[in-house]
Amino acid sequence: MFEVRVETDFAAAHFLRDYHGKCENLHGHNYKVYAHVRGSKLNEGGMLLDFTQLKAALKSVCAKLDHTNLNDMPYFDQNPSAERIAKFIYDETLRLAKDSGLDLGYVHGKEDAYLSAVDVFETDRNRARYSVE
Repeated sequence: MFEVRVETDFAAAHFLRDYHGKCENLHGHNYKVYAHVRGSKLNEGGMLLDFTQLKAALKSVCAKLDHTNLNDMPYFDQNPSAERIAKFIYDETLRLAKDSGLDLGYVHGKEDAYLSAVDVFETDRNRARYSVE
């Protein structure tokens, strides 16, 4: 199995509802995001996929989040946890990649490249992951 990863970042503010501690107050993070693609079949050029297409989709999704208050986005239902952010980025990256002709959807037993996970780092030490596996 091959795996590739691309990385981008964004800065945003948020606060957590139903949480008792410092994070219930408005605060910000410089998020780092990794998108992982896996597959066992390489293309004619010996690559799993073109990094450029995946990077473009990931950057476009993160640009929507950059310099916003994530609590203002209906998707997060006023509670933008790192886990929910990872799922949002996964879904939107998958959609944008498909719109550009790169189908990264997961199908059990699929040999072609698929988006396997998205990692969202709030800090260098704290990460949430959404994965299809």
